[in-house]
Amino acid sequence: MSDRLFKAIEERVQLVQDYVLHPRYVNLFSPEDIREAVTCYFESGGKRLRPAVMLFCCGAVGGEEEKAISAAAAVEIFHTWTLVHDDIIDRDPMRRGAPTVHERFAKKPSTIARFGQNGDSEHYGISIAVLTGDVQHGWGISLMTELTRKFGIAADVTLTLINELDTRVLCTLVEGEVLDVQYSKEPIGSLTSEQIEDMLWKKTGALYEFAGASGAAIGLNTPDLKHSLVRTLEQFTSACGAAFQLQDDILGIIGDEKLLGKPVGADIREGKRTVIARESWVRADDKQKKLIDETLGNVHASQDQIEEVTKLFVSLGGIEETARRARAHVERGMKFLDPLPQTKYRDWLADWAHLMIEREF
Repeated sequence: MSDRLFKAIEERVQLVQDYVLHPRYVNLFSPEDIREAVTCYFESGGKRLRPAVMLFCCGAVGGEEEKAISAAAAVEIFHTWTLVHDDIIDRDPMRRGAPTVHERFAKKPSTIARFGQNGDSEHYGISIAVLTGDVQHGWGISLMTELTRKFGIAADVTLTLINELDTRVLCTLVEGEVLDVQYSKEPIGSLTSEQIEDMLWKKTGALYEFAGASGAAIGLNTPDLKHSLVRTLEQFTSACGAAFQLQDDILGIIGDEKLLGKPVGADIREGKRTVIARESWVRADDKQKKLIDETLGNVHASQDQIEEVTKLFVSLGGIEETARRARAHVERGMKFLDPLPQTKYRDWLADWAHLMIEREF
């Protein structure tokens, strides 16, 4: 990542962080367990690439970034509640090197003191996580209304974006999540890479697409989501969002555990249906297919088995093919920057696109 992009993202991440964690919001949440749960993922860090690209897109069409700050915060909060609920669905104990919300509150000393070390404490942790996601969802929509209430964006723009986020985008995210759960029980050989990419885009790319379109719409102060520049940046972030998830899957197999905050190879043990797994399986011989089938999704798989499958994913070309697809998405996305005026924002967007496939975190 270039120094100029790193600095630009860092500045906007801090703006969003400060906006989200301001006492005027945080003090609304109670009791204390909810307040802690709602803010804990923000305090543990994160890439914050969605709000950054929304602000870049706002600036790229000549808008004032400051007017989009509440929407940028809203997109990050919206993303966060989906993570909280996704962690419950996937039964993940860790995120970004720290316990997930449901795990954190199931094992919190005050929870154990009240409910004991049994199913009741686990149920409490899940309950807190469900309610946390609900609060964050509502909070995100409230922040979207500040576009008009606080920053003077036309009301029809705000209403259009809220409707888009809480209907089309939400339904797409839920569809992707359901497909992910359903696919986890399907043999990897029965799925196509196109089916897997479609599912991944619905889980991840849809919100990136919204970040680009809404940033442009705010910058132009237009409710017309078919405006040429809105569509241009929507398609740009959609393509890059697809690349982002493919790179995420690559890092989940061969990345740096310290940077990821989770064990490398966990996706194999959890049985994640990825393009890597699919493309490796179709290239494997019968013996290799048997090993992949026996290991993928086997929570009791030994570390040796995980490492052996990891080696197969590399040697059979699954990782290489996934990286090729990610590059193709970015190359496709870059073409959508052509109509934009030559500004620092266009440069940042170009760098941001390459970050999607070059990042190691």
